[in-house]
Amino acid sequence: MGEQINNFDKENLKTGPMLAVLLIGAFVGILNETLLATALPSIMDDLGVTENKVQWLTTAFLLTNGVMIPISAFLIERFTTRKLFLTAFSIFGLGTFISSIAHVFPVLLAGRIVQATGSGIMLPLMMTVILTVIPKERRGRAMGMAGIVISFGPAIGPTLSGLIIEFFHWRALFYVVLPIVVLTVVLAFFYVKNVTRVTKPKIDILSILLSSFGFGGLLYGFSTAGEHGWEDKIVVISIIAGAVILALFIWRQLKLATPLLQFKVFKFNIFTLALIITMIVMMSMIGAEMVLPMYMQTLRGFSALESGLMLLPGAIVMGIMSPITGMLFDKFGARKLAVPGLAIVAVTTFVFTNLSMDTSFAFMTTIYAIRMFGLAMAMMPVMTAGLNQIPDAWHAHGSAMANTLQQVAGSIGTAILFTILTTSMSNYKPDLSILAGLSEKEAELQVANNAMLHGYNSAFLFASILSLVGMVIALFVTEKAEQKAAKMEKAT
Repeated sequence: MGEQINNFDKENLKTGPMLAVLLIGAFVGILNETLLATALPSIMDDLGVTENKVQWLTTAFLLTNGVMIPISAFLIERFTTRKLFLTAFSIFGLGTFISSIAHVFPVLLAGRIVQATGSGIMLPLMMTVILTVIPKERRGRAMGMAGIVISFGPAIGPTLSGLIIEFFHWRALFYVVLPIVVLTVVLAFFYVKNVTRVTKPKIDILSILLSSFGFGGLLYGFSTAGEHGWEDKIVVISIIAGAVILALFIWRQLKLATPLLQFKVFKFNIFTLALIITMIVMMSMIGAEMVLPMYMQTLRGFSALESGLMLLPGAIVMGIMSPITGMLFDKFGARKLAVPGLAIVAVTTFVFTNLSMDTSFAFMTTIYAIRMFGLAMAMMPVMTAGLNQIPDAWHAHGSAMANTLQQVAGSIGTAILFTILTTSMSNYKPDLSILAGLSEKEAELQVANNAMLHGYNSAFLFASILSLVGMVIALFVTEKAEQKAAKMEKAT
């Protein structure tokens, strides 16, 4: 259908309402990644499952999401925009309904997997539509709106669930989502039109299997490494097997005439640089969203709701700034935003390397909000600059590649930060002079607290270095590089 669209169709296309519907769909989908964050203890008590088992409600969602995203490029080229969105969001709605009526854990887990099957398609589809219907000179603003989905959704999830769980049963989390799903499907029926190019590529079952097991293995391995450690056999086997299968997947894609996922997008240098920077940003952002609440709850005694509220102003700042930085990108380009943005991230992250037992709630909230301001300056402008260089025919592949590697980067970043945290805790050597005059119990508590503080501070030191590396790479996203990439696009 996309091949048939002409200038007249584009002029009469109601771009605003269509993108609004796609944004809502992608936002609701990605919100559900973290929506159960503070509800897991309630689910454990209600359904009688262990901590290890209940974590699968989040892990299985992320894994399924991660597997579906690379397949989305094929689906976008196989089916029309309207049909794919309505199907994907209906599947997501079905999973939400199954979860809302679940009275045993396997049914709830099945509902989450069905949810993720639909949501994994929506974010790449939204980004592909933006690249298709919005001219390059105005893409920054639209991608800024997409930035709200990517950053604000996961950030507000724990806070929203904490507020709902405070007053209602955990099933209310799904009851709230269901009416939004129904309304979005109705709006999509009227406003979502067919704009993507349908080429009807052949289904390559082997590529789908290799993609699923390759990306799935890596995501599972890195996700569980933070909890079980790098030496765990399942972690090691998952990562090695995932890497080997992924290598076979890449080799096969380079050989196929119509690949499931186009790896030739990496020949565009600015896209590759942009992807590296956004992966670093995701590692830094997701890692901090996991580590800070842990510090607050395990060491400082704050509740899950309080730790969620601490993250909320930062999420709001990023939500407000994403469209603003998008407009600034259209005017100034990526480099002038990304370099100072990542400098802010590096400085504010370094401030978190000095956490103590007296660090105030207000101080953490303020620094985290400033940090998210910096991330907003860097994230979507850089990704927009990269995606702008991808030829029109490869938009779906560029979007799928970006979203897939961001998912992988989030898992890797979290795993590395948790490994540094636990390793630093175990290697901590206490200053015996500070224990003088304390009873045995007081001394043990003091050592344990200091060891945990050392672990959290070390994790943020690594995140600071990561942000500096991203800032240095952003220096190479110059106007000259963009012009060179544009020439490569024309040649393609």
